[in-house]
Amino acid sequence: MTGRQQEENTAPRLVPVTPEPPLLPPTAHQDPGAASAGKERRVLRAALRWTAAVVVFAVVGAGTAYGIAGMKRSDVPGLGTASDGRWDYPTLSRPPLPAGSPGPFAEENKAESHFADLRALVLPAPKGAVDDKALDGTDGWLATKGFLAEFSSKDDRDELAQKLTDDGLRHIAARGWTTPDGSRTRIYLLQFDTATVADDLVAKNLGGYAAPTRPVGGADSYEEDADFPDAAKVTNISLLAYVEKKPYGAEQVRQAFLTAGDTVAMIVQSRKGTAKAVPFQQTVTLQGQLLG
Repeated sequence: MTGRQQEENTAPRLVPVTPEPPLLPPTAHQDPGAASAGKERRVLRAALRWTAAVVVFAVVGAGTAYGIAGMKRSDVPGLGTASDGRWDYPTLSRPPLPAGSPGPFAEENKAESHFADLRALVLPAPKGAVDDKALDGTDGWLATKGFLAEFSSKDDRDELAQKLTDDGLRHIAARGWTTPDGSRTRIYLLQFDTATVADDLVAKNLGGYAAPTRPVGGADSYEEDADFPDAAKVTNISLLAYVEKKPYGAEQVRQAFLTAGDTVAMIVQSRKGTAKAVPFQQTVTLQGQLLG
């Protein structure tokens, strides 16, 4: 269920405590009872400071455990700081589940089904991007031919079309955009009846060990994206990430497959010259978190 899960830091900050003046031994004119009372007040103040610190750290921990619903657009682990080229995504939240429905990886959900509206699980475009209207589909559902158009070989398109029919593809939700730097992003979510079917599709018909089984248009040869940070990978979700090898043509392509229960996500990013690694990794990670 995020682009390799980053700008605003809302974590509470500990305020330095001004040191107290050194304690002086009581003089002959001091009241021993007053000195004892002062010592008790100092102990109390110290205890309160430690309690405040514990509360602060507890709040930080709770915010981390809360997950994507409170996740800022820049908080993708493993991707450094906001100045490293990350895009300005909206703050993300998962859509509500129908009453009584479990999450995709709940113990009682044996098929690992997504019961939330798949259209609401597609990553939104970052700030400043221009939407690709061709991927809007009808009522948010993309026709299968719209997905197949990504693949360069007619034979691949025909074989994959038959495979999707045989596997009982339920529907496809998609979104695409172009950012001001010329990067084009396309995201496709394909939903099936069970996780077993989704796993089989990627393993046998889409993903390979070092390269996709069926290349998309504009890409010739791939290699594994070995620089994808482990810290940016999402629990319970299988990831295959690739980058087009040199020499490539006018643009470079990056591609990833996410398998999240009953849903397969294909993410394609291309750019004239070089497709940047950080926004690709950020996009993949955030889409994985929405599905996780």
